[in-house]
Amino acid sequence: MNILITSAGRRVSLVRSFQKELKGTYPNSKVYAADAEPLLSAACQIADGFFKVARLDDPNYIEDLIGFCKLHDIKLVIPTIDTELLELAKNKEIFTQEGIEVVISSADFVSKCRNKRVIHEFFIEHNVNVAKEYAKDNYELPLFIKPIDGSRSVDTYIIKAEEELIDYHFTNNKLMFLEYLDHDDFDEFTCDLYFSKDHNLRCVVPRKRLEVRDGEVYKALTSNNVLVSYLKKNLKHITGAAGCLTAQFFVHKNDSEKIYAIEINPRFGGGYPLSYLSGANFSKWIIEEYLLNKTIGDQFESWESDLLMIRYDDEVLVHGYKG
Repeated sequence: MNILITSAGRRVSLVRSFQKELKGTYPNSKVYAADAEPLLSAACQIADGFFKVARLDDPNYIEDLIGFCKLHDIKLVIPTIDTELLELAKNKEIFTQEGIEVVISSADFVSKCRNKRVIHEFFIEHNVNVAKEYAKDNYELPLFIKPIDGSRSVDTYIIKAEEELIDYHFTNNKLMFLEYLDHDDFDEFTCDLYFSKDHNLRCVVPRKRLEVRDGEVYKALTSNNVLVSYLKKNLKHITGAAGCLTAQFFVHKNDSEKIYAIEINPRFGGGYPLSYLSGANFSKWIIEEYLLNKTIGDQFESWESDLLMIRYDDEVLVHGYKG
């Protein structure tokens, strides 16, 4: 009953969480990791084993991944980055036929999440507010610009003066002009959402983003706030949603009814270790659902609120490295 974490990179805490929970049930089982550069991946080095994965655009990518899973008796695959999600979702059935479960949402839902404009439409259909999108010839300042398929805050801009706009902003069709939600007025939260196999929401952990580096949270605080009841009401069931999803929201500091959704990423987020350590044990629930065929009930009260996470840099040493 081994597990594979793909595109492991720096996700040491995620690997360790699955090692702890898996070995509590199957003491001899292993958690493997895959990465394009595994020798330079901290998560690969602390995993029970690793292998080098081909690029996503390699025609042998899926075949190689399945081959590795079969060779090492891997029964569960946990994807971690946006660029691999759609390919794995489209090929989920091929893995299933080999006795391997990929914990991922449906290809249709993943496609919606990958397009920020489409996911805005999804939110509106579920009575969740989103920031207004402007036409590029009819906008109001200040505004926020981001790509429809972006991640890690790449190619995003806060525009407060007309002279800050350049031709690139207007001619790049991937860039959206959006209403600017000022951090002086709004608190930003990333919510870890757990969806069971029946696509029902079982847990919500809002994490207030206090400090972010390169798109990943470094200081955060769990908060049992209005977002829990709001999401239980409006996103209680999402067709195709499964496992861990991370969703971003802005909540007005003086009017908690002013809630704006930003995006959903249908995967584990970089801040999941805080939710895990607070008691929201997504890693355990995945093992129970997908390996033990247990039913996961509501877990909305399973975690500790007002838990502060302050991250710091640590070292992983590899002896005898020849590069």
